[in-house]
Amino acid sequence: MCWQKRDFFLSIILLFVAGNTGAKLAGGHEGSSGTKLELIHRHDLLRNPRNGVHPVPTFQRMKQMFHHDTIRYRALSSRPRMKHGGRISSARRQVQENTGYYQACTNGSGIRAGEMPMYSGADDGTGQYFVHLKVGTPPQKVTLIADTGSELTWTKCNYMCEGAQCGRNLRDRRVFRADDSSTFKTVPCSSSMCKIELANLFSLAQCPSPMDPCAYDYRYLDGSSTVGVFANETVTFSLTNGKKTRLENVLVGCSGSSRGQSFQAADGIIGLGYSNHSFAVKAAKEFGGKFSYCLVDHLSPKNVSSYLIFGSYHETDISPTELQYTELVLGVISPFYAVNMKGISIGGILLGIPNEVWNVNGVGGVIVDSGSSLTFLTQPAYQPVVDALKPSLSSFRTSNQDFAPLEYCFNSTGFDESLVPRLVFHFTDGARFEPPVKSYVIDAATGVKCLGFVNATWPGTSVLGNIMQQNHFWEFDIAKARLGFASSSCSS
Repeated sequence: MCWQKRDFFLSIILLFVAGNTGAKLAGGHEGSSGTKLELIHRHDLLRNPRNGVHPVPTFQRMKQMFHHDTIRYRALSSRPRMKHGGRISSARRQVQENTGYYQACTNGSGIRAGEMPMYSGADDGTGQYFVHLKVGTPPQKVTLIADTGSELTWTKCNYMCEGAQCGRNLRDRRVFRADDSSTFKTVPCSSSMCKIELANLFSLAQCPSPMDPCAYDYRYLDGSSTVGVFANETVTFSLTNGKKTRLENVLVGCSGSSRGQSFQAADGIIGLGYSNHSFAVKAAKEFGGKFSYCLVDHLSPKNVSSYLIFGSYHETDISPTELQYTELVLGVISPFYAVNMKGISIGGILLGIPNEVWNVNGVGGVIVDSGSSLTFLTQPAYQPVVDALKPSLSSFRTSNQDFAPLEYCFNSTGFDESLVPRLVFHFTDGARFEPPVKSYVIDAATGVKCLGFVNATWPGTSVLGNIMQQNHFWEFDIAKARLGFASSSCSS
């Protein structure tokens, strides 16, 4: 019998998440250590025939990426806002309550840290980087989309599954085999955790028997969907000191059915958003209250890697003195990480953009999002930026190819980045983010470049996407509510 055939399971997006039941680390470590996961760009996985996906031309891949971004932004713009310091701020409090623990770790031996390789992926229609994660006992490797806009961590999964119909929708993909894990424990549907704590993660009210698993049903705006059950599991990390450690009692979602293009080449999603249930908040509690990543150019050769790090970043090419910091506004545009922007300058001239465009506590604001490729600027910011950049590109013939939602594209023969004035994002506390020109004059196809900004509806939220974030190190310090960043080659 397959669990997914029971009548109380519907279609949803399940999670493989850092959970609600007091995640703790098992195993001892000495000295400075942490977790580093490699980030793999989605295009790299799509280029690999072993993933069951045939390579597609750059033009087509970029069009797919742009389409996914548009869908994701619609979902983002429809989210309700909370008053600054609202209910989700409890996630930050959970991290801050461990301040004594963090201080104990930093005295003498330094904060423990862990690193994970990071690759590109998709969620809500997008999410460009993937990580490999080891889940269960014994550990099984799954490939998950790394997304700072998702609360949930989930994977395609078989549970109580027998016979030819077992996981019929998943036969062409790697799946997590829950029945083979000695640490997989489902959350009872009769529990308060299922009925109350997981309600905002789409848990279902159906409960035929008190000990039946807590089920969830989730659909994305692009028509993708997945159905599954919540459980507690163990995640295994390789630490930067060469040892391994386990994060126990992690909330996971085990999905027996998943449909849609959003999850092509991935097994699920690792939720890095700001929420009590997100993997980022749970793992950060154990690794110094923060996580970080560094994104190489999404068009880099396949052997060039980015990394997702929980804890110390001492093995990167960044020193603490190089980081600039600005405030992270948590819990307002949930589960995204918002920042207080002051304005944008081009060629050293601050543009005339109304202050309300940047007011995160009003109807504007800016988020930093790893799951969006493009940078979305609401109309009062978009038009001044494009108008200031276009004169430097006026000698190039406008492209007649359709790269919607990008509006200004041109034949790039003879293009030289030195022709383009430098763009700088200014934060209210004085920090300045100056991306390389290739992050805002982007490659769209062979011989074609575009201004990498999307005209977003006003009022609304602006988004710093992952192309704009490339070749920079980003540290999300949840315990101190601050975002650190610095230019980096992303080498380690």
